[in-house]
Amino acid sequence: MEKLFKNFEKIISSFVDLMLAFLILVMIFVMGEAIYKLTIQVIPLRSFTELSILVDGIATLFILLEVILMLLRYVKEGHHIPVRYLILISITAILREFLLAHGSGIDTFFLSGAILILVAVLFILERVKAFHDPQQKY
Repeated sequence: MEKLFKNFEKIISSFVDLMLAFLILVMIFVMGEAIYKLTIQVIPLRSFTELSILVDGIATLFILLEVILMLLRYVKEGHHIPVRYLILISITAILREFLLAHGSGIDTFFLSGAILILVAVLFILERVKAFHDPQQKY
């Protein structure tokens, strides 16, 4: 029975890896298309609005790239996503919002606080060597 479960687990793991590879390929295709559209529609820059669109597109592409790298790491690490990557992607997404959404002062304060909290978590995890113990799964 245990051997049957191991075989089933291998089949499911392989299927998940194939679906993730397909997802990565789709994301790369979408990123290429977005880069092409940004290049054609925005460059050469003629106004501040076009610059804002360019920065928004680049920030979005950067987040997509981080997600692709996280998915690759997920497969490489044996279907485990390190907390560090999730925190870094969260910081990147908050920074994107911080740079592109020109909200009120209180919004800026809360976004800055969220970044500070995430950086503090990274610092604490680094200090307790949570990232350096390969046996620890968090």
